[in-house]
Amino acid sequence: MTTHKTLLIVYHSMTGGTRQMVDAAHQGALAAQAESGVHIKVLHASEATPADVLSAEGYLFATPENLAAISGQLKDFFDRCYYPALDRINGRPYAVMVCAGSDGHNAVRQLDRIATGWRLKRVAEPVLVCTRAQTPEAIAAPKVIGLEDLKRCEELGEALACGVGMGVF
Repeated sequence: MTTHKTLLIVYHSMTGGTRQMVDAAHQGALAAQAESGVHIKVLHASEATPADVLSAEGYLFATPENLAAISGQLKDFFDRCYYPALDRINGRPYAVMVCAGSDGHNAVRQLDRIATGWRLKRVAEPVLVCTRAQTPEAIAAPKVIGLEDLKRCEELGEALACGVGMGVF
């Protein structure tokens, strides 16, 4: 089955945790690629453009939780892309992943509010990984995401890629 549909994965990672989650989701999406025909595009938030958003049929947004919010670089991505894409991507599917130190729910809410403004449709429960990093040293330290959490990220990537590629969403 051949299609020209694209799943865009936009992320920011400061200490490696979110990047590990994205890598796992990407692997899952690649596993679905043969069956679904979807093209997977993974971009750091600083590299993603409005054209990337407009040319994709589905989205996976991934961020660390910074000060109970999405990262500044992911926010910058939305600041740059929000208005150029407004009313041009209505109804497209999205999912989110958050690597949090203590909670992460506010970052998920922020992503959902932005997606609501874009009139996107959330098609999966958020993958929220809590590292329990609470001290300045633990917060700044490189993260290692557990296998069980990476499996959840992989499954999300696979499901999202299948759904986008096959036009299920």
